[in-house]
Amino acid sequence: MKSKYLITIIGATGIGKTDLSIKVARHFKAEIISCDSRQFYREMRIGTAVPGMKELQQVKHHFIQNRSIFEDYSVGEFERDTLLVLDQLFNEHDVVVMVGGSGLYVDAVLRGLDEFPDVDPEIRIMLKLELTENGIKPLQDRLRILDIEAYHKIDIENKQRLIRALEICLGTGKAYSSYLNIRKNQRKFNPIKIGITAEREFVYNRINKRVDNMMRDGLLDEAKELYANRDLNSLQTVGYKEIFEYLDGDLSLDEAVSEIKKNTRRFAKRQGTWFRRDKEIEWFEYPVLLNDVIDYVDSLLVGNLPADQAGNGNDE
Repeated sequence: MKSKYLITIIGATGIGKTDLSIKVARHFKAEIISCDSRQFYREMRIGTAVPGMKELQQVKHHFIQNRSIFEDYSVGEFERDTLLVLDQLFNEHDVVVMVGGSGLYVDAVLRGLDEFPDVDPEIRIMLKLELTENGIKPLQDRLRILDIEAYHKIDIENKQRLIRALEICLGTGKAYSSYLNIRKNQRKFNPIKIGITAEREFVYNRINKRVDNMMRDGLLDEAKELYANRDLNSLQTVGYKEIFEYLDGDLSLDEAVSEIKKNTRRFAKRQGTWFRRDKEIEWFEYPVLLNDVIDYVDSLLVGNLPADQAGNGNDE
């Protein structure tokens, strides 16, 4: 029987996942795996809301600013690397905490990636050409027609994922979504999924305030330093793309900030759509009481943890 547990804390951007994950990790004397696909990059600190030094000092984190924007890093590589780190951590801990809002990366760790058939590489070339010539919207509209389920599930603002979904649809004649969730990889740990939820307006207000704080903390200057490399895949990210448009002269600064808020709200909505399909998630309303989460987790751990790793709930 597996006696190792990976507690995964998920939810929309800006809803308080970092704070809760640190509290839970301290309670169980655990370490944290970051599962945010943009916090990997050390050059992108402000715009990705990387935990501050005070937060990072409370609990050891993995996969925070551990790569450069100049390195290609796929979800498959993240799955491989995370499983290796988990093997090491579970030699010393019975509980590890994972936190993040990147649903595809969470699923890769917990269940493994979906397998897709090979398709004609010319299709991808054609789609990239269409993207260059006509922009992203025609491709989004085509996916909506070919696979409405994928249209609502994937991040359609992410050009790579959009093209990937379309090339599968066009190359196989089947919906991209029909290949999802077929393969179930065996894991050496038991997953426990904790979700944070809140009223939409509350989440949107937190997002707006977070963007204002990012601008105050120097997002504009950070984006200026990255501007010369704006075509890198790692920089195709909300918060940077809009500032780049301002630097191009296509938007005023106020318009760019407004677009960041709007696009972040859209991203939060897509996160909600992704996570709500998972019936294994136990949802807690913000503000989440630590004791409620601990009680839920303990109900799944009863009798399985040694006393020195069970925690005592005195971190508050």
